[in-house]
Amino acid sequence: MLQRYDSNRTVSVLAFDGMSPFELGCVVEVFGLPRPELDVPWYDLVVCAEHDGPLRAVGGFTVQATHGLDVFAEARTVIVPGVPDVRAEVSPALIGALRRAHERGARIVSICSGAFALAAAGLLDGRSATTHWRYAELLQERFPQVGVDPGVLYVDNGDVLTSAGSAAGIDLLIHLVRRDHGPSVANTVARRLVVPPHREGGQAQFVQAAVAPVEDDDAVARAMEWALANLSRPITVAVLARVAGMSQRSFVRHFNRRTGTSPLRWVIAQRIAASLSLLESSTVPVEEVGAAVGFESPVTFRHHFSRSMRTSPSAYRKAFGR
Repeated sequence: MLQRYDSNRTVSVLAFDGMSPFELGCVVEVFGLPRPELDVPWYDLVVCAEHDGPLRAVGGFTVQATHGLDVFAEARTVIVPGVPDVRAEVSPALIGALRRAHERGARIVSICSGAFALAAAGLLDGRSATTHWRYAELLQERFPQVGVDPGVLYVDNGDVLTSAGSAAGIDLLIHLVRRDHGPSVANTVARRLVVPPHREGGQAQFVQAAVAPVEDDDAVARAMEWALANLSRPITVAVLARVAGMSQRSFVRHFNRRTGTSPLRWVIAQRIAASLSLLESSTVPVEEVGAAVGFESPVTFRHHFSRSMRTSPSAYRKAFGR
């Protein structure tokens, strides 16, 4: 039993033989470090395992977990950071622990291949879920009752949450902090980790783009930096090319090579990203938020915001605003 932990704040994470240390480390970094600088009750992290250790981790070292599946199932938030083999059957003991945790109202979370354990426990039946893109087809094949979405960083079903591969777990963990403590605390944790609180990408959910460091002789990066400082102004390819000192055709080619997207799509993403803090921290009308970050009309702002964030500006503010 969890006698010395506050069960409302306890996070349990599963360790297993053959684990990747990265996903486990992400959970420890977000929930296991004390954060006295934050004026909120922080989490109590417990590392659990089905079998006694030492447990071998990828990279040639071992981990010793101090708790078993009984403690794992009693936490408020239960995290499976992966499975040893995506083609193997999940152990009945782990399935039972996940079901018990879910039945008593715990929040169940998976990172990367951990979705296979949640699916085996039946917790993803009839729900949308994601996993690493390498495993998405296999997850759908093995568990056809799950709606696998390989195009998002994570999926939040309220009581059950899944994330894509490895680093997307950080996005989901910060999202959990945001749900529990609000955007200000989540943003502070993200800064401590030196990661953006939201990311832009092909697997976008709640996202914000990070810009590569600018070098003095990098014409494309100079144009990107100029655009970030002038988002409220009309920005065209011609304007960006002029700032970079390049022809439009050459600029588009170099920009795409650097970022993997077009200049105008990138500008739209930056405008969406810039709107997030305004929606989170102010009561400025949505129409004025869109105008402040450079969208020509409220309709255009709502269209691009919904397409990128998979929610409306008003719904985002309701979920994440102070």
